[in-house]
Amino acid sequence: MHIPDFMFPVAQGLVYWVIALIFIVLALRWARHSMGEEKVPLVAVLAAGIFAIQALNIPIPWGTSGHMVGAALAAIVLGSPFAGVFVLTLVLLVQGVIFGDGGIIAMGANIINMGVIGGFVGYYGYVAIMGVTKNSYAAAFIAGWASLFLSAILCAVELAIAGTFPLVLGLTFMGGYHAVIGLIEGGITAVALYLIASARPDILEHPRAVST
Repeated sequence: MHIPDFMFPVAQGLVYWVIALIFIVLALRWARHSMGEEKVPLVAVLAAGIFAIQALNIPIPWGTSGHMVGAALAAIVLGSPFAGVFVLTLVLLVQGVIFGDGGIIAMGANIINMGVIGGFVGYYGYVAIMGVTKNSYAAAFIAGWASLFLSAILCAVELAIAGTFPLVLGLTFMGGYHAVIGLIEGGITAVALYLIASARPDILEHPRAVST
């Protein structure tokens, strides 16, 4: 899922950076208004946990890899899709700048795929499914799965536009692999939400939304 620089033309990478920066600015605004001191430890724990689960990379043909993302969990627990953007941006910056996991030019696309798509699909998917099922953990599982799967699909489309990853093969490999990996993503999202709701429901943005 972490796209390296050599798979993107510079111009295309810069376009994605412009889009990503818009969401980063909005995420920083969310953090300034909504992230009080009491939430800083939770954000740190979420970022560390997401960093850890993303370290489990599964190679995918044609030069990229698949792994879990964690944006849906951050967005659901912190009560905003911009929380997913904020936390994933921090994680991706550390991974890209310090560990060389994902390119710098391509980082805008990686932030869009994992932070923006993951955060927005995860959060609004959770809210929509909760409205139907009234079961927060089922909603978290499905939203987590969908956030990862759609992030992977967008990644495949971006690489096809760049001419470095055939569209059909990209959708097959990225979609197929992440449809399976998404089951783990959904499970982790639901279990983590359950553990937090059981131990510290007071730190959740919407604790009533996690009652079953």
